[in-house]
Amino acid sequence: MRTKLFLFFFILIGLNVSAQEQKMTEAEISTFKQQVNVVSKKIKTLSTDFVQYKHLDFLSKDIETSGKMYFKEPALLSWQYKKPYNYSIVFKNGKILINDEGKKSAVDIGNSKIFARINKLIVGSVSGNMFDDAAFTISYFKLKGKNLAKFIPKEATLKKYIKQIELTFDKEDASVVQVKLLESSEDYTRIVLKNKVINAKIDESVFTN
Repeated sequence: MRTKLFLFFFILIGLNVSAQEQKMTEAEISTFKQQVNVVSKKIKTLSTDFVQYKHLDFLSKDIETSGKMYFKEPALLSWQYKKPYNYSIVFKNGKILINDEGKKSAVDIGNSKIFARINKLIVGSVSGNMFDDAAFTISYFKLKGKNLAKFIPKEATLKKYIKQIELTFDKEDASVVQVKLLESSEDYTRIVLKNKVINAKIDESVFTN
C-alpha cells in the first residue's frame, strides 16, 4: 500500500518545453502574480474534472487516467480516480487517507517531512498560491493564451523525488489549467484540469475515505 502511495506522488510529475515560451519582464511577473493571488484568495472551494497523462520512456503510449478533484480551504483535498480504476486519496487533518477499491489505509503526514512538503505543494498547485514558497526557484514565461510558472526545488530531499514543477495558467481568469512535474528519471506526468466549478458547496463526504 505504501508503495502505491509513492507511485501516486510520482504520477504527479512532468516537463513542458515549448518553442513559444517567452520570459516575462519584471513588470509582467509582478502583474501576473498579483492576478493569481487575487484569484486564489477568492477560492473557498473548487471542484474539477481531471485527465492525467503519465509518460514513461519505455512505453510507446502515455498511461491515461481520469477522475474528479475537490478542494476546500484551507487544505482539504480529494483526488478521486474513476477510470480505468477506482482509487482515491484524501489529504485531511494532517493525514493521507487512501481507498484502493475498498482497501483503506492512512498515513500520518507529520511523520514524514517529504509527505508534508508534497502535501503543501499539491494544495498550492491547485489553488495557485505557491509564489511565496521559499523552497523553490521560480521562473515565469508567456505562452499563447497562457502563462507558465516553473518551480525548481531547493531542498535536496525534495529533489530526490521532484526535479521541476510547472503550472500553466489561463491568461484570462488567472486560474490553474494544467499541472506538470518532472522526475529525476525524466519520466513525467501532465494533469489537465477542466470543467472547474469555484465556490459551490461541496459535500463533506468527498473528504471521507
